[in-house]
Amino acid sequence: MKWKRVFIVAQKEWREILRDRLFFTLAFVVPGVLMLLFGYGISLDVENLPFAVVDHDRSRLSRDYAYRFIESRYFDFKGYLDDERGIDPLLSDNVIRAAVIIPEHFEKRLLAGRPAAVQTLIDGTFPSRAQTTKSYVTAINNAVTMELVSRHLAEQDGKDRDRAREMLQPVGLQIRYLYNQSAKSIWSIAPSLLMVILMIAPPFLTAIGVVREKENGSIYNIYASTVSRGEFLIGKLAPYVIISTLNMTLLWVLAVQLYGAPFKGQLGFFLPASVLYLLCTTGIGLLISVFVRTQIAAIIVTVILTLVPAVLYSGFLIPIASLSGQAKITAHLIPAMYYTNIAVGSFLKGIGLEVLWGDLLVLAVYALIVFSAGFILFSKRPKA
Repeated sequence: MKWKRVFIVAQKEWREILRDRLFFTLAFVVPGVLMLLFGYGISLDVENLPFAVVDHDRSRLSRDYAYRFIESRYFDFKGYLDDERGIDPLLSDNVIRAAVIIPEHFEKRLLAGRPAAVQTLIDGTFPSRAQTTKSYVTAINNAVTMELVSRHLAEQDGKDRDRAREMLQPVGLQIRYLYNQSAKSIWSIAPSLLMVILMIAPPFLTAIGVVREKENGSIYNIYASTVSRGEFLIGKLAPYVIISTLNMTLLWVLAVQLYGAPFKGQLGFFLPASVLYLLCTTGIGLLISVFVRTQIAAIIVTVILTLVPAVLYSGFLIPIASLSGQAKITAHLIPAMYYTNIAVGSFLKGIGLEVLWGDLLVLAVYALIVFSAGFILFSKRPKA
């Protein structure tokens, strides 16, 4: 192998990237734009839920009950309704996502020591969001119930209200979120976005860059030259690895500076691991370029083989443990899941090689396999 030839091929590819405006945009602009679109567009936080209240009792206790929802940061109060007939139009038009219906004699029944049934209607078109809303409603209702019962016991038995509350709840529950104390979804999403974008962009550039040579016929210059297969592939792919490394650095800066995601790990581990992941995804693009002959076909195949697995089988939206058996096998066959462990672990948990060496080893083996397969399958001579 002559490195001078490798350098000349890489130099030619670099000039073509800079000369083609569309390709230049795909290489240097699209990854950053995707980071902004995904980062601001995806939020798993369930807050400011619009809701309305139907208060048939209109008493002091019913107003206190409704105010617990109104003052909560998880709900956005849209007003009182006269009766239940006003709820359906608001739910249908997505003006509100929930409605609390307080029955007549609410205060009277509670003061008499009898239960009062409050109905809550929740928009169930998004099941996960509805389940979260239900947990908020249940928590607020439990807090109100606990306060009413402790107040009743304190007044009846002459006990201190705090003491009465302790008797009602002998086992205290304290919950603390580790690694993401504020439970901000963007802190978890931002590191995973690095995985998604770096799973998509490098294969796109590599596959289109190689297939473009086939389409415009310039690949025949390589066929007729003395450049070996290895020299051509290394020179051809090197610019894309360098560009993807620059993009990875940009995405890391956006995640930390723009979205405020804490980076607790070691850059000395994270950066080489990210480059290894880039080699895996660039190798996938090389394999795709071997089997397709047009840029359109390269785009379609790349979307199917990278975007879908990166979103569905990487732990980005659905935890791997929640996937079915076949889906788990699929997740273990692509590098996205392993890099997700590295990215999230480095950002939020502050762990490094001592814990993530297994994921790093899999990425190294994966990169070796895809590049070896691409080298073997790539033919410098056209088939007859």
